[in-house]
Amino acid sequence: MTAASFDLGGYRTPAAGSKEMMCHTLSHVKLSRILILFPFILFAIVFVNYYYLSKVENDAPNSDIHRTRSKLEAFEDFSSLKASDLKLRIEEMLRIRGSVSLELRDLEARRQRLQSEVVTYSQRIDELKGELLRQQTELERLKISVEQAQVARREAMERNSPELALPHRLYPSSTPPKLTPPSLEERSSCTMHLCFDYSRCSLTSGFPVYLYDPDEHQVLGEVESFVKTTVRQTLGYNPHFTDDPSTACIFFVLVGELAAVDMDIGLVTPQSNLTLPKILLAERLAQLPYWAGDGRNHVLLNLARATVEASIRNTGQRRITGDLFQGVNTGRAMVAQSEFSPGTFRPRFDLVLPPLLGPPGGDVWQGVPPVLPARRQFLLSFQGEYVPGPATSSSSEPALLDMHLRAMSRSATSDEFFFQFDCGETDDDKGDDGPDMEAEKNPSLGEWTLCGLSSSRMAFLSVSTFTLIPAPSDPSIASTTLVQTRLWEALRAGAVPVMLGGDRLSFPFGEWVDWARAAILLPSARLPELHFLLRAVTDPDLASLRRQGRLLRERYLASVQAVTDASIAALRCRAGVPPAPVDDEPSPSVFNSTFVPLKMDAVLPETEPDESLGPIEPPYPSPKFKRNYTFYVSQGHEVWNEWVDPFRLYPQLPFDIVLPSDAKFIGSGLGFRPIGRGAGGAGKEFCESLGGNVPREQFTIVMLTYEREQVLINSLSRLYGLPYLNKVVVVWNSPKPPLEDLRWPDIGVPIHVVKASRNSLNNRFLPFDAIETEAILSVDDDAHLRHDEIMFGFRVWREQRDRVVGFPGRFHAWDLKYGGWLYNSNYSCELSMVLTGAAFFHKYFAYLYSYGMPQAIRDKVDEYMNCEDIAMNFLVSHVTRKPPVKVTSRWTFRCPGCPVSLSEDDTHFQERHKCINFFSEVYGYTPLLNTQFRADSILFKTRIPHDKQKCFKFI
Repeated sequence: MTAASFDLGGYRTPAAGSKEMMCHTLSHVKLSRILILFPFILFAIVFVNYYYLSKVENDAPNSDIHRTRSKLEAFEDFSSLKASDLKLRIEEMLRIRGSVSLELRDLEARRQRLQSEVVTYSQRIDELKGELLRQQTELERLKISVEQAQVARREAMERNSPELALPHRLYPSSTPPKLTPPSLEERSSCTMHLCFDYSRCSLTSGFPVYLYDPDEHQVLGEVESFVKTTVRQTLGYNPHFTDDPSTACIFFVLVGELAAVDMDIGLVTPQSNLTLPKILLAERLAQLPYWAGDGRNHVLLNLARATVEASIRNTGQRRITGDLFQGVNTGRAMVAQSEFSPGTFRPRFDLVLPPLLGPPGGDVWQGVPPVLPARRQFLLSFQGEYVPGPATSSSSEPALLDMHLRAMSRSATSDEFFFQFDCGETDDDKGDDGPDMEAEKNPSLGEWTLCGLSSSRMAFLSVSTFTLIPAPSDPSIASTTLVQTRLWEALRAGAVPVMLGGDRLSFPFGEWVDWARAAILLPSARLPELHFLLRAVTDPDLASLRRQGRLLRERYLASVQAVTDASIAALRCRAGVPPAPVDDEPSPSVFNSTFVPLKMDAVLPETEPDESLGPIEPPYPSPKFKRNYTFYVSQGHEVWNEWVDPFRLYPQLPFDIVLPSDAKFIGSGLGFRPIGRGAGGAGKEFCESLGGNVPREQFTIVMLTYEREQVLINSLSRLYGLPYLNKVVVVWNSPKPPLEDLRWPDIGVPIHVVKASRNSLNNRFLPFDAIETEAILSVDDDAHLRHDEIMFGFRVWREQRDRVVGFPGRFHAWDLKYGGWLYNSNYSCELSMVLTGAAFFHKYFAYLYSYGMPQAIRDKVDEYMNCEDIAMNFLVSHVTRKPPVKVTSRWTFRCPGCPVSLSEDDTHFQERHKCINFFSEVYGYTPLLNTQFRADSILFKTRIPHDKQKCFKFI
């Protein structure tokens, strides 16, 4: 030992001090740090040993065998298995693991397949549930259809109206036998009952009218060429005309003018003695081949073009018109003329005709002033000079009229008047424009003559609100040609006629026409109150009077065609014979043989699967011509004065009378399908029956198309299963026929493809004979409507049959900058039109559009290839004075992928502006009326119990 390691004499050696110091230091090390460092130290030792052993194995030869054996030998220390067996066991386990992995992958693939099949079957289950709901809905519809078919069968067997058979023939097809002519006294008391032979006019005869050839039978000299030619032509166009006198009901005799020189017999008669020519007139009438002794069922037509025509023959003698039959025994023949001598007019037997002052026919709206403004420059105008007659020289009426009119013109009001009491001829009055002042005097009657030429009179009338037309002084005179000429000119100029003494006058076709709606009829005693009365007439009344006068003139007075047709209509209505049926437009098919649609997948309608909209019915046409013999009994006044169309018989009308609601259950329930059989109900009962106020019916879809086959086919396919659809009429507007391989869908109802004669938008509204229902749904080939929307529109139309009921609304707006009308399609709270690309209307309006509306409007539609929908809205509002009805919230239609349509052209809106203004000019005013509401279902947005259904889910 060294000395340093011993403690000597109580002193510590340096070695002992160092050891003591180390122990002191270690005692201050925390136990936690030692515990933390200890695992790291062990890990380092293990890592170093592992690294060393691995290094040694890699560097030694046959290291793999040495390593494997080392591992196995190491394992043998813990197991009884030998190393070789353990290796085999491991390899077997590896093979098992691979096999299990493959099986797991197969099982996973099968699981995914099964999961996909489960999803597919779930979807199929949902589809089958939906199909089940649809089939249940279809089954319910079929049950309802069967029930309604049974009701229809029972109605057919228990009909409460007898079947009509043709009546017995009243008279054989032969000329009438001769009878004794009546005396002048008997002639003056003729009525239809006493002097008309109804046996020649059976209710089913069609009211045939025969015209004596005016060249062969010149009763009173040669008939003027214009009258003779135009009457022949207009009668030839009339459906009642016949050239077989043996079947005729009425015989027309066209009488010439009573001449002082009768060129046929070479007899010259002085004007002071007209007895001999009138004797010759009676003799010539008796010589007519079908006069039959008394002239029954004959009508003597004296069609005047002026009161006293100032034309002079080569002989220098004046030809005189007026009442040619004064003092002539015309037997039991009716007289139709403008002027009747005192006491000679036989009410409800003779006819008062207007003078022939218009063209032969055609449109007569040109040159007529518009209806508005209601008030014009002059409140009242009058032109005339009184010429007393022998029997009226002491009458005070002319002096009173002169006095009161002059006092009126000096009244302290702002009203302006134009009065002329002296017809002194001026240079301006000379010419060929009309009869001159001398020619208009009729000294035998005592009345106010016309002043000046027709053009000068029209100039004052066109700026007059009212015009005065005084009656002749002789109260026994029913009509004169002067009065009728004044009336005709006043109506043409739009001046409201004030008929002084109108309570004793007879007017053209006054038996049927209500002239109080177009003129103010005053007794002569009201003359002092005339100014007060005229000032009290409101603007709406003025516009109504002027509009009605314009309608009456255009339909009954304006042309030779109008006068002839109205005369036949008036006589036919007297006899109670219905007019000839209106002609349907032929609808030739584009297919040479019968068209059979091919079976193809139908496009399902865009409705809920559980929503039933109505029963399935076979095609059921609307009953036609049911009111042929009762129509004029109940609505004759409306035909002549509101609809102004007594010339043709229509299959149905939108104005037909509606039965009271209790009639369905008390003896008149034929065809009605009340909701819940009368008990009412919510959606379920609502969808089972049509209900409403009219019997059951269906509708026809008319679809106009032009070379858009696929768009058309898609639109047709969407109609599959649509309730109450009778058929679809496709108007093929293209000159090219459809493609031969075009597959037409089977939609459950007939599809009739009509070949149009030319490409015209007017074809949309042709009354095709293939349309067998009153209701027409006009649809564009690219319009996309849901079934529930169509059904709702149809139900609304059934309650508004005289209006256009549709979806997109438009309106006419006033041009604040330049004046006039503009077509506007912006969103608005007020509309006046419904586009006919998706709208319901009555077939009656298709007849009016094609046959009754002025031709100028249809020509404008063809010129622009536009505006047919505006024209239809104008027509319906003009006839009914009602606005259209908009249904649902649709404002436009979108058709993705459809070719560009005409409405997307840049000039489309400019043309529509022009159309509105042109149509207003034709009608004389703008018929369109504004409306501020649209129709939605009754229970729309109404909270109802859970066990109830709404009428429509989305409407």
